Amino acid sequence: MFAKDYRRQAWGRLSGNWGVAILAYLLYSLIIGALSTTGIGSLILAGPLYAGLIAVFVQLARTGSTKIEGMFENLTKGFVNKMLTYILVQVYTFLWALLFIIPGIVKGYSYSMAFYIMNDNPEMGANEAITRSREMMNGHKWQLFCLHFSFIGWILLSILTFGILTIFVAPYMQAAEAEFYENLKLEAGLAQVAPTAEESTDSTEFI
Repeated sequence: MFAKDYRRQAWGRLSGNWGVAILAYLLYSLIIGALSTTGIGSLILAGPLYAGLIAVFVQLARTGSTKIEGMFENLTKGFVNKMLTYILVQVYTFLWALLFIIPGIVKGYSYSMAFYIMNDNPEMGANEAITRSREMMNGHKWQLFCLHFSFIGWILLSILTFGILTIFVAPYMQAAEAEFYENLKLEAGLAQVAPTAEESTDSTEFI
């Protein structure tokens, strides 16, 4: 599939669901913005809140409808794992970026499916989710980059409207990314990305 296919699927799913999608994005942005003033609060809650946002758009991709309650239903389930996933992704990406910007960007795409995988497996450990994301994105990072880049026109319009259009563009991009994950999972033949018995313990290997 191409970027336009994911965008088309996302647009179709959002029909009749724009209100919930925009509200979910606004709530997430406002809460994260408020927490950013506290420092430690943002570090603790950013992961679980982002996982909740992911859950809203994954449900939309799978059923064609979603609800704002989905953002908070499993907020405490796997809370520590979600928190650690967010922290580790930031740390790993930062460390790779120290080698130059490009490696950091590439690794950011490698880790991009970690929260989607954790949405399907809320008890999965942080390093395991990140490792599974790396495996899933092997050979697919360019596709996701192209999908994100295909929104460049919308992003420029958002800048011209002083960010106002972002409340429409950001949910659209998130919905398209959820479609990307669902298609990627189907390509891999996975109903669920669950760990095997041997892999159930968290790896501490630097990724």
